[in-house]
Amino acid sequence: MNDAPASSRSKSWRWGVCILLLLATTINYMDRVTLANTAKRVKTEFNLSNEQYGSIEEGFSYAFAAGSLLFGILADRINIRFLYPAVLILWSGMGFASGLVKSFEGMWWCRTLLGLFEAGHWPCALRTVHRVMEPKERALGNGILQSGASFGAVVTPLIIQEFLDRGLGWRMPFQIVGAVGSLWAIVWLISIRSTDLAVPPRADGDDSAWKELLEAVMSRRFLALLIMISLINATWQLLRAWLPLFLQEGRHYGEGLANRFTSAYYIATDLGVLTTGFIALRLVRRGMTVHAARVAVYVGMASLAMLTLLASRLPPGLPLLGTLLIVGFGTLGVFPCYYSFAQEMPSRHIGKINGLLGACGWYVTGRIQKGFGAMVDRDHSYDFGVALAGCAPLLAIALFVILWTRDPVERRAE
Repeated sequence: MNDAPASSRSKSWRWGVCILLLLATTINYMDRVTLANTAKRVKTEFNLSNEQYGSIEEGFSYAFAAGSLLFGILADRINIRFLYPAVLILWSGMGFASGLVKSFEGMWWCRTLLGLFEAGHWPCALRTVHRVMEPKERALGNGILQSGASFGAVVTPLIIQEFLDRGLGWRMPFQIVGAVGSLWAIVWLISIRSTDLAVPPRADGDDSAWKELLEAVMSRRFLALLIMISLINATWQLLRAWLPLFLQEGRHYGEGLANRFTSAYYIATDLGVLTTGFIALRLVRRGMTVHAARVAVYVGMASLAMLTLLASRLPPGLPLLGTLLIVGFGTLGVFPCYYSFAQEMPSRHIGKINGLLGACGWYVTGRIQKGFGAMVDRDHSYDFGVALAGCAPLLAIALFVILWTRDPVERRAE
């Protein structure tokens, strides 16, 4: 299951690939969070209710679910050297177009197509880590990959606020961010050879691969991963989409302060994912099993995410902002562990399995987003939804431990 790195290239090259993956995730999240950080202005210009704003996030989520399936299959069949830059350029184009729309419907379509193409990032990135990194290094490799989400989310509010302070409006940041993707694609194609990430050959008439895939999908371990991604993704995406509005409308912070705090929040999340990887690697070097180290670090991070229960009850002030920083640290910190668990599934199906898991997780998120907005419109408060959001990751690990350790099919495969 834990096959060695496919490439014989140097260790420095392998870590360099992780940096490229970090940059791809950065671009992914810059395109994604631009809307969240301009949400109040977009709502005002298009006269949107919270439920309508939630429906834009719902469309993004459902399209991301469909894209996870599509690109999960393609990642196992097409050389990622070519597939990866293609999807990145496509989602960047949709991000650029978001700054040109003139109506709610136009924004809905742009963000929905953005979600479809952005979904291709994760199957491509996870297969790359799986092929390039040694098993003991994957938690850290995944942490570097995931940290790009935080970095993109850190710089985007600052870029947006700079444009707003200069009176240039909310549209231009979409276009600037959307134009960056082509530069990454060029660097990727220069750095990666076709043989580095070649698709393993499949024997004609061999039914064992499909049997292996079916067994994996029907296993308890797949169910454990399905529950985990559904819950942790819902937590992360709800806070990603609604935190700026929670600060501005729920706690009456000004737009500038809210955007700058959002950058600080994502710095905390970046520290969370990197800390996860380093601690997991440290625990393994001290004698703990790889699986036990991942579980231990996950539990610690999930416990911090539960501080949304406290944050939802705090008034504006430093205690609220400090608590939210700790929440961010833990909320994203669980993801490298999840990705490492998912990479323990059959290696020749990494793309398809992670695509299916991602699709289910994003479907759940889509179902929640619009309902979250409707609840805010009804209650005129973000507090209840924010409080519940942080509880999901700890519930996920409790169910995961029960299901994962009782799967005889996957245990035989190790």
